[in-house]
Amino acid sequence: MRTKYVIGFFAVFLVFGLLLSAGYQMTYEQTMEKQSALDDKSADAQSIETDVEKVENTGEEEDGYYLCELQGFVVVYLSDRTTVYEFTEIPLTDLPDEVQQEISAGKYISGAEELYGFLENYSS
Repeated sequence: MRTKYVIGFFAVFLVFGLLLSAGYQMTYEQTMEKQSALDDKSADAQSIETDVEKVENTGEEEDGYYLCELQGFVVVYLSDRTTVYEFTEIPLTDLPDEVQQEISAGKYISGAEELYGFLENYSS
């Protein structure tokens, strides 16, 4: 009689162990699928960010900038004169007359250092 109980307990523990390992395997697979989906999304986001950085860097290094007037303020455009690079808070009326005329006509600035030098001089 005692051996029947031992065999019964052994069978219960065996079934319990099998159920436990099956449950672990299922949750592990679900977790890995979720992680894979998140990795794919983050890889796509990194790819897009890298593409944007390449576009910004090529615009900065190879081409210049144009300073123009928009609603009474100075706006910096990329060399294509359609893509806004930066909106400034510099009112056109605060600039000297000569600079106002140049900006109204579209003042060309050849590099980033020259651009930031101009913005520092006239932003205060």
